[in-house]
Amino acid sequence: MDNKYDYEQEAIRQCVLGKLKRHFGRTPSEATQLQLYKAVAMAVRDEIMEYWQSASRRAEQNKNKVLYYLSLEFLMGRFLASNLIALEKYDLYSSALAGLGIDLAKLETVEQDAGLGNGGLGRLAACFMDSLASMGLPAIGCGIRYDFGLFRQKIVDGQQIEMPDNWLENGCSWEIARPEEQFEVLFYGNVREYTDETGRLCHSIENANKVLAMPYDIPIMGFRSGTANTLRIWSARSPQYFDMTYFGQGEYIRASAERELAETISRVLYPNDSHNAGKSLRLQQQYFFTSATLQYMLARHKRMGLPVSALADYAAVQINDTHPAIAIAELMRLLLDQERMGWDEAFDICSRVFSYTNHTIMSEALEKWPCYLVENMLPRIYMIICEINRRFCSGLSPQQCQEMAPVAFSQVRMANLCLAVCHKVNGVSELHTKILRDNLFADFNRLYPGKIISVTNGITPRRWLLQANPELAGLISGTLGTADWVNDMQSIAVLEQQLDNDGFLDSLAKIKRNNKLRLAEYIKQNNGIIVDPDSIFDIQVKRLHEYKRQLLNALHILHLYFDITQNGAVHKSHTFVFGAKASPGYVRAKQIISLICSIADLVNSDPRTRDVLKVVFIENYGVSNAQVIIPASDISQQISLAGKEASGTGNMKFMMNGALTVGTMDGANVEMHRLLGDENIFIFGMRAPEVIGLQASGYNPQQYYQDDIRIRNVVDALADGTLKGNVASIKDYLLGGEGGYADPYMCLKDFGSYAAVMEEAEKLFGSREWLKKSLINIARSWYFSSDRSIAEYNEKIWKLTQL
Repeated sequence: MDNKYDYEQEAIRQCVLGKLKRHFGRTPSEATQLQLYKAVAMAVRDEIMEYWQSASRRAEQNKNKVLYYLSLEFLMGRFLASNLIALEKYDLYSSALAGLGIDLAKLETVEQDAGLGNGGLGRLAACFMDSLASMGLPAIGCGIRYDFGLFRQKIVDGQQIEMPDNWLENGCSWEIARPEEQFEVLFYGNVREYTDETGRLCHSIENANKVLAMPYDIPIMGFRSGTANTLRIWSARSPQYFDMTYFGQGEYIRASAERELAETISRVLYPNDSHNAGKSLRLQQQYFFTSATLQYMLARHKRMGLPVSALADYAAVQINDTHPAIAIAELMRLLLDQERMGWDEAFDICSRVFSYTNHTIMSEALEKWPCYLVENMLPRIYMIICEINRRFCSGLSPQQCQEMAPVAFSQVRMANLCLAVCHKVNGVSELHTKILRDNLFADFNRLYPGKIISVTNGITPRRWLLQANPELAGLISGTLGTADWVNDMQSIAVLEQQLDNDGFLDSLAKIKRNNKLRLAEYIKQNNGIIVDPDSIFDIQVKRLHEYKRQLLNALHILHLYFDITQNGAVHKSHTFVFGAKASPGYVRAKQIISLICSIADLVNSDPRTRDVLKVVFIENYGVSNAQVIIPASDISQQISLAGKEASGTGNMKFMMNGALTVGTMDGANVEMHRLLGDENIFIFGMRAPEVIGLQASGYNPQQYYQDDIRIRNVVDALADGTLKGNVASIKDYLLGGEGGYADPYMCLKDFGSYAAVMEEAEKLFGSREWLKKSLINIARSWYFSSDRSIAEYNEKIWKLTQL
């Protein structure tokens, strides 16, 4: 070999060839793409294994405090490219595989996105896992190994159709099954009280339904840290896999019934909870993975020879939203019933171990379980929650109890349980935290000053810049003379020194156009629509919810259509891109998808507009297509009603890739505005206090409908036959015709302000000034690195030490 690089390439080729031969009996020319992918994935995993085992050994030998990050979602995307980037071997593998006639870029597309999450909550958890590993902080992400994820979205005749997301159809090359670390999780049954030999009152659960929790571990490789952390996902199994007695009696379905019931727990993310069976399944899921995790945490702690009384010194548990909040009562149960601790000692440990991140002020997302459901399914857990409630309320007034009690009005209120027990509670942006302190949890804030803190969300630059936008990452590295910025994002702030460098700005413009060409090709291949790469790429991709106001965006597109066709107005070429999944039971959200598709049919086919306006709905929005969409964006739509979005992370991804934001003063947009100033972001609409005031005085949409001809035109078009599909009822929704119930997110009130900033953005697009603003957004996006978020969590809450 001529040099080390050639030697390493040859070693990779021999490793891949060996995997193909031993596992599939194939040569590269004979192997399928799937077999090639698996062989390469196994080779990469072998390299990661050394870091993973070393990190685990160091954590146990040094008795490092470990974070257990509990989340119902981990939206990880694909692993192959991200792992190669973390190892800093992407180019090495690409060259080595090319020598075997294998195209690494094509091979990446064989891998399915892991079906472990849905929206911002799961993507945040994934970014945090990346940052924790890259910063060398010991952590275990804990969730559920869903068989079918949420769903695979198809758009058929303008309607969302939910298909199974069978992401495990070909297995997962990155996971390791750990059957030796299974734990039993108990449901239903009855609680037996008895007195032990010391006279202590004890509790046990009898006649329970037992479910086995089988862990699968996935290594999360850090960038330049030499550390790999663990994502542990639990799969539900029945202790009795198959009943031969029933089978022998000819009852074939019943022979497997117990297995099917148990395995239902880990079938699907967010089962429809509009019926009692769905509610029960959601509660089962939440208790299942938290119980298994806490049993594992205690077993690991004792395996290291540490006393359970010192648990809080060696373990931190972060509750990511209210879904895992049942963990508080479960740890109390384990400490009381298995470890035979007294109440006060157990409660003290729990309060020091647990912290809670609130992600929403939306009442429907602050989970509340009917008392009868919890008492029936988890009788001992319910007893413990009631005792926590009794002790907590003993020092409160009746009025305080109504607002603050974990149990009230025949409901178990999970957010209140977290506030009553956890030592820290955090919001995810400055505005969101202010709302928590001043409104939603004001009584708690008065009772426990300093408990509610702010840690603004962040995103990993490894995934959303280095991997998603390699040309821009290369430009940054070339300009700074180093790639160290990837783990030190604040260092990119000096890019603002290039504002008057024409060569740099030209390179920035070229990179953006290349990314737009890539997205244009994706749209052509997947939607059959040809879009102009020199048009304004105006993008809104996020979970479909009324408060995120995709509806406002759609109404404005209709306004542009009428402005061109009725008024003869001239507009710059504009491509509007949407991507969003609507929850299967969320009728209004699915109707808004239909509206967007109907508008697309109208403007894309009308000869008067089809060369100026294009509307594209990208189906099955997820991490992998986001990596194509976001770098191509010129305008980022972040237009939720002020006070409703806790933070957002999509806004940060767009900013880091040089898009200019059109947004309200909501969530992390507030901090973006502070960093950017009025001149580098397009802010519109009511501020949060105005929203509260208008809600209190009464929102009258008819006023805006009557006073603004633009609004009348677009609202009337919803029901006058202009648009295809079942969208007419949206007019009643906007105007309050549905029993007086009007759009609670007040699209019509903000329409005029929104149209004004959109006009301002259109005028500026294509100018040198636009490029400079884009550069400023990139340079100041350092603040929204998840590394900064994790550093704050660690300083304020977890107190972890590096491996």
